[in-house]
Amino acid sequence: MKDKKSILLVEDEVSLSMIIKDALEEEGYRVITAGNGLQGIDCFYKYAPDLIIADVMMPEIDGFEMIRRIRKENKEVPVLFLSARSSTDDIVSGFELGANDYVRKPFSLRELVVRAKALLVKNKQEEERAGFYEIGLYTFYPKTQTLLIAGESDKLSYKESEILKRLCENENQPIYSKDILLNLWGDDSFYNARSLHVFITKLRHKLDKDPRIKILNVRGIGYKLICELL
Repeated sequence: MKDKKSILLVEDEVSLSMIIKDALEEEGYRVITAGNGLQGIDCFYKYAPDLIIADVMMPEIDGFEMIRRIRKENKEVPVLFLSARSSTDDIVSGFELGANDYVRKPFSLRELVVRAKALLVKNKQEEERAGFYEIGLYTFYPKTQTLLIAGESDKLSYKESEILKRLCENENQPIYSKDILLNLWGDDSFYNARSLHVFITKLRHKLDKDPRIKILNVRGIGYKLICELL
């Protein structure tokens, strides 16, 4: 759950990286940059971007190998490759690794921005259809009551899942404790209010691997889920 969509740009040509970064930031995106494939992997797990734009030919490990490793843990994040390689075999290799688009160098910034936007919109629509929420570094699946981070899953109880779902549905907005209590407990007694607080404490603990995520007490109202930008 992030207010501003984030893009991980992995490009070893510093001048080109800065040009692309500026163009994407002008469109309102948050851009994280990395200079090689290993840095790209580290940034992916640290920042959980909404889109990866990656060069193919890079030092340390190339873009293909970087995405191969990322795809072992995450098959959802959209990937756009940039490359001077234009052979059919190279393009096919990129798509076989799980790329969503492939842009040949040299390219126009306008085309790149349009393609990036299209992937982000498509991914958002797929997320909505799939019924899961991105909460910082976590992915939350209400239907299976599962919280996932870095390949590790945590099974939530029914009430934990329902509370977290309501917090996600009202991102950055306070939700009334009374509404939660009436929906999940059947009444808003003092005893049930204390029980709700216990569940909120449990959720805070389960989400503490990403320090940006906070479930805040909103005096006189209830609770609010936020994910701060670093």
